[in-house]
Amino acid sequence: MSDELIPGSGLRTLTVAPDAMVIAIDGETQTTAWHDIYQHPESFGLTYTELGRRVRIPFELYLGISPADARQIFYDRNVKGVDVAKNLAMSMDQRDLATRLSHIVGEKLEVESGGQRMPFARLVNAGKRQLTRTDKEVVTLSALRALILTTVFGSKGVEYSAANVHEGDLPSHTDADEVETVVVRLVSRLIGDRFPDFARRSAITAPAVMAGLGILLHRATPWCAPVDAMSYETVERLLADVRWEREPAYWDGVCASVGSTGRLNFSGGVKDSAGRVAGALLDPHSEPGRKIRGARI
Repeated sequence: MSDELIPGSGLRTLTVAPDAMVIAIDGETQTTAWHDIYQHPESFGLTYTELGRRVRIPFELYLGISPADARQIFYDRNVKGVDVAKNLAMSMDQRDLATRLSHIVGEKLEVESGGQRMPFARLVNAGKRQLTRTDKEVVTLSALRALILTTVFGSKGVEYSAANVHEGDLPSHTDADEVETVVVRLVSRLIGDRFPDFARRSAITAPAVMAGLGILLHRATPWCAPVDAMSYETVERLLADVRWEREPAYWDGVCASVGSTGRLNFSGGVKDSAGRVAGALLDPHSEPGRKIRGARI
């Protein structure tokens, strides 16, 4: 970076090497093309001399901004401009309380995977609604967000699964600091205690199951209605004998269905199945409750 071209103006000359560490908040296609051209200009009928003389690329450069600010810029640009995948856009919206709490959980919770300790965030896929076998992540951000929402609001959180949540929406007699402290602690404990089930991408990672777990976890929050409140130890007891294997014997008819190929499909939405999952978790003696625990019906 040069000295100011005009004193007091802030205008300077900046040189960015082609292989410099530049993260594109937007315009990934153009950035990739820029790198491709500079790596092999001859294949495009150009030379480095011509590139230096002929190519001018307009851009905005942000120095020293935080990842949260970068995510917000991405959200504002794409949601207010050309549409992008809704899950990806939602993952960038730092004004959304549930998204922000999801990122905090991912950054603060450490788990052991593949023989090494890492932030849980490295195992959360922000761009997809459903994972494939080749994905290295264990859960989607939308599923983690569903868990956060129902932990905060209980069953009402299902209504926010496709909507933005702001501090003014929080339950009465709470504030953002209290909600963040309690929810991050409860959700982190839940995931940490059952990480082996997350690591093998069992039924626990399905969005409807995550939302159902949050409805249960909500009862351990201090703002839960007294008639429904329970301790975290009670939550643990209710989850102790749940069978998380992705098998029809446990989850068919609760939040999954068997397809024509005989494979169990968890593609049902949060709004459709979260309530049934929560009911099965809360009542071990009900038919769904016995089913997900492998008890004879």
